[in-house]
Amino acid sequence: MNRWSILLTALIVFTAPNVTSAQSASTATSVNIPPAEEAQILKTTETFVRELFAWGPDFRVKTGPLALSPSASFYTVPIEVTTNGQTDKGTVFVSKDGKTFFRGDMFDMAANPFADNLSKLHTEGNPSVGPADARVTVVIFSDFQCPHCRLLEGILATLIPQYPQVRFVYKDYPLTQIHPWAESAAIGARCAFLQSPKAYAPVQEQIFAEQDLLSTENIWEKLTSYAAQAGLDPDAFKACMSSPEAKAAVDASHQEGDSVAITQTPTVFVNGHPVLGGDKATLEQYIKYELSATSSATTPSHH
Repeated sequence: MNRWSILLTALIVFTAPNVTSAQSASTATSVNIPPAEEAQILKTTETFVRELFAWGPDFRVKTGPLALSPSASFYTVPIEVTTNGQTDKGTVFVSKDGKTFFRGDMFDMAANPFADNLSKLHTEGNPSVGPADARVTVVIFSDFQCPHCRLLEGILATLIPQYPQVRFVYKDYPLTQIHPWAESAAIGARCAFLQSPKAYAPVQEQIFAEQDLLSTENIWEKLTSYAAQAGLDPDAFKACMSSPEAKAAVDASHQEGDSVAITQTPTVFVNGHPVLGGDKATLEQYIKYELSATSSATTPSHH
């Protein structure tokens, strides 16, 4: 489900899902370029994207600062667009002579294309299934109120037993703009995990199973019931729900999702490789590929 349900299509299409380079656009240092030249390139870029996407005066556009890109011939140009009180961000590339515009993914073919994602995805301290030292790790960003996430949960229930050598890690990415009780559900599931890691799975399953029955009015009562059924102490669970600890963990998970440019739920990362949606065949394709690739990398050659 799209992060911005009412944002114009041009904004969604414009937003690049990820840019991989030695330095990401958000962390790269400013390029060594005279201020006047940088200002001219940014002005030219703004003029061009306004024409490309028909962004008139109602759209506030911020560009820059210029940063390094995977290509020595291009700059990375972050762009922020605001309209109707909503803001979205994207990244484009502009040639150093200011004459060529490129949008999409640009990769350094000498490096792991998903190294940037891997450096930002933290698996410790999160609900997980599978060996901690697995060669393949699947990180799932999900929203408890998202129908597609519920479908993915059903797929994972059949997929996980097929790959016991793979680690599956659960992350929260509640879309609070369109799902009013998703954050509360994420906090409740996190509280179950904090009280007893084994309790996370049954609580998670109950939330998805009764997704259509949940509302902002009954979510706390339902979560407490799920926790009790999972063998947790109801009073301790309620105290956790009201404490800042669980919410901080959910917020941290959401921020991590932002750092890897998530735009919809569910989004899954297989050894850093993003997979949008929950298609089983695609997930299996990536898992099998990574299992094969890591097996080849660790198997000594024989002559």
